Amino acid sequence: MPFHEFRPGRLVAGVTGLAVAAVYLGDAAGSWDAPWYAVVPLLSCGLPLAALAGWVGHRVRRRRTARSTPADGTARAAGAPTGAGRATG
Repeated sequence: MPFHEFRPGRLVAGVTGLAVAAVYLGDAAGSWDAPWYAVVPLLSCGLPLAALAGWVGHRVRRRRTARSTPADGTARAAGAPTGAGRATG
């Protein structure tokens, strides 16, 4: 299975969407009576949290990429030794 980047903002947004769906599903099933505005607190808390998590995740990925690139701007091949191609002395 190929690896992909972890996107915490999408995870939080998905959990928020599932919570909204659960509220309306419970209302439709007759388990409880939820007014139409019941999801406003969920959305007003969940979506900004998703944006914050996405921003933090982006910053972490950007910092990790910057650390793996050498200072001279040349990218190393994955698995190549750090001293490959240099004259020694």
